[in-house]
Amino acid sequence: MNLCDIKTVKSLMDTFSLRFRKEFGQNFLTNPMIVGDIADAAADSAESTILEIGPGIGTLTRELCARYANVVSVEIDRGLIPVLTYTLNDFHNVKVVNEDVMKADLAALLAPYFGKGPVSVCANLPYYITTPILMRLLESGLPFRSITVMIQSEVADRLAARAGTAAYGAITAVLNYYGTAERLFKVSAGNFLPPPKVDSAVVQIRLYAQKPLVPRDEALFFRTVRAAFEQRRKTLPNALSAGFPELSKEQCVALVEAAGHRADIRGERLNTADFVALSDLIAAEIAK
Repeated sequence: MNLCDIKTVKSLMDTFSLRFRKEFGQNFLTNPMIVGDIADAAADSAESTILEIGPGIGTLTRELCARYANVVSVEIDRGLIPVLTYTLNDFHNVKVVNEDVMKADLAALLAPYFGKGPVSVCANLPYYITTPILMRLLESGLPFRSITVMIQSEVADRLAARAGTAAYGAITAVLNYYGTAERLFKVSAGNFLPPPKVDSAVVQIRLYAQKPLVPRDEALFFRTVRAAFEQRRKTLPNALSAGFPELSKEQCVALVEAAGHRADIRGERLNTADFVALSDLIAAEIAK
């Protein structure tokens, strides 16, 4: 079954009385080489279980099923469940769940697979909800090996950016606390049906089995990063002063300098290790 063939896709949509739903960011891949490349990158081991988010009509799902031990696909659109039952009928290592991944109990859903082998995530994420889904996965505490996602090209640049560059932001600093991101390849809009208005890119996040950075107060670390970027045009002491009203401007200047930075530095110059060190100083100051 060639789910990359446009005629086949349109025929399935007609047969199952389906329409492309913009509210779910539905754009189906029609380039088999790209589908194969994403599936190849999704995991290192054939014994892996793949959590797929948003299988659509099953184009990528079939390739994942052909490569890995188990695939658990979470689809929010209940209208796609009948077509997925049809397109995945010849595979017996796939479980399709009609749920919203933002609300699903991922720990319970994946409990039968943890311990049997590595578990990774693979998804073509809707542009409008990319960051919330990524943060949901990262904050879940589940031992995912990696997260391979196709997302808006501009967002991909941000995830893989280095400190001090224009694309670097709060999501980059937080992501690097959990793992490392690498931009794998670009996917132009013409490879989708219907074509989106912007190009996409595939990014892989390799998660740390054990985080190398351990802040004194994790919540305060996140707060420090958020404060630094909420007013990124301001110097870091000014941004921290706005984000930590319990600290004076003088205290913020002293903390930034104590962390080894000039008082006129901006938050975008700090990498994740810098933010952990700064948040530890802030935590100690607040605790006085």
